[in-house]
Amino acid sequence: MSNAHATDHYPASFSQRWLLFSLAAATAIALASHGAIPQPADYHAFADARGWLGLPNAANVLSNLPFALIGARNLWRLSAVQNSRARSAWLCFCAALACTGLGSAFYHWAPANASLVLDRLPIAWACAALLCAFLSERVDARWGQASTLCAAFIAATASVAWWWFSEGQGHGDLRPYLYLQFLPMLLVPAALCMKLRVRQNGGVPDAAWWAALPLYAAAKLMELADHSVFDALLFTSGHTLKHLLAAAAALCLVRAAVGSATLSCGSRR
Repeated sequence: MSNAHATDHYPASFSQRWLLFSLAAATAIALASHGAIPQPADYHAFADARGWLGLPNAANVLSNLPFALIGARNLWRLSAVQNSRARSAWLCFCAALACTGLGSAFYHWAPANASLVLDRLPIAWACAALLCAFLSERVDARWGQASTLCAAFIAATASVAWWWFSEGQGHGDLRPYLYLQFLPMLLVPAALCMKLRVRQNGGVPDAAWWAALPLYAAAKLMELADHSVFDALLFTSGHTLKHLLAAAAALCLVRAAVGSATLSCGSRR
């Protein structure tokens, strides 16, 4: 049966690849033309600052635990799967998730620009790994290669470094970091709407992506409505819900990735 997996079942066409590239390029040009996007002056003033058992900002700190648990558990599960086409990218995504849980918890313990670096770095890595995993499964397997992942992680790190450097110069600019966060939200639904299918057996199905996308979009909305949600609900804030919704989106994808990889490898025996 191994020969059945030697070639792509649904190779991406030139027009599909070109459209995805055009969307990414157009977004980059639009951001470059926009001018610097600074971090809001009150960014660290979260709505829910309540402590618990001596833990400051307890809800925002503890709501990062799902990231760490989901990342660590599925990193271990994926490490036992061999010969999955996008395995390296999904391993990187799970590792970045685990780091996000730790980095974001550390930031919310004592919110400041210095600790925010440890929050944003793993988020940028997770976005880069996620996009590489998707493109590896749907466009070209080379997106999942070690060299490509290394380049993607360097670019992700540079996006946070640019913000940190520009912030230190007194004119903070979030554009590269925002671009990296927005790109999967743009390219994934575009590819799905183009019916760009998994190239070989063993990829994350469309349903998992369609489940994750609205969860992540809701997470971003909760982030923006942090104070409004807390004023309305009183027991929790928008930022806490943002963490939980984003973790749920990640869980949808990594569970599907582990399941598909396991099924694919089992069918090759």
